[in-house]
Amino acid sequence: MEIKRRNFQGVLNILSFNRHFYVIGLGALLLLFLSRLLFTWPSITFIIIVIAFAYGLIMPLIVSAWVYDFSRFYEFQWLKQQISGNEKISQIVNINAGFDETSFIIKHLLPEADLKVFDFYNAQQHTEPAIVRARKVSMVYPNTQTIASNVIPVSDGSVDLVFLLSAVHEIRSHEEKIGFLKECRRICKPQGKVIMVEHLRDFPNFLAFSVGFTHFFSRSVWKDAFKQAGFATFRETKFTLFMSVFNCNP
Repeated sequence: MEIKRRNFQGVLNILSFNRHFYVIGLGALLLLFLSRLLFTWPSITFIIIVIAFAYGLIMPLIVSAWVYDFSRFYEFQWLKQQISGNEKISQIVNINAGFDETSFIIKHLLPEADLKVFDFYNAQQHTEPAIVRARKVSMVYPNTQTIASNVIPVSDGSVDLVFLLSAVHEIRSHEEKIGFLKECRRICKPQGKVIMVEHLRDFPNFLAFSVGFTHFFSRSVWKDAFKQAGFATFRETKFTLFMSVFNCNP
């Protein structure tokens, strides 16, 4: 399987999956210009509104290009900070929300390990239009299993690494997040790790995505969820200003 990404694939994904926002935004911008034919706008007010609209449409694409296309995120160099070279990794679980860009890469990087891939997407609970569209174009790793978020069909204490890569924010309920993380803890070996990557609901992501940053959760929310799920450690490493890598031990 080809794992090389196309140029600007991250930006193209954002445009494709969130095209409803861009259609609405461009439509509103067009109506704003047309309104000048009917109303007299104060020039400074009109300019400020146009700049705000343009910022909201363009800045997410710039940040997405930085994070997903130019930061080398998908080369997984950041993973070297999370696992030591002498760790024996024989069992890996990668869990997604219906859009999987990482399983083939993980298998390529750790070919000797047994990789199981699970998809917790639930059409009734996870209704974001972006993830619905993403599922239609996602590569499906062989033998990927669809699961409920509260049941991971893996034996207790059997997994070395559990990857949760830009997926768990799709679980909107805090109680559901805690239940899901309890399952992740259950399947981990005593020295295993859950490695989660997420944008946060913080100031840098507000600057990047404006009101769209509310789709993510704050560090304190994630810390509370992992604590209530029983994890012993919760360590954060920043990957660019806009993404956090969390490394948690059971």
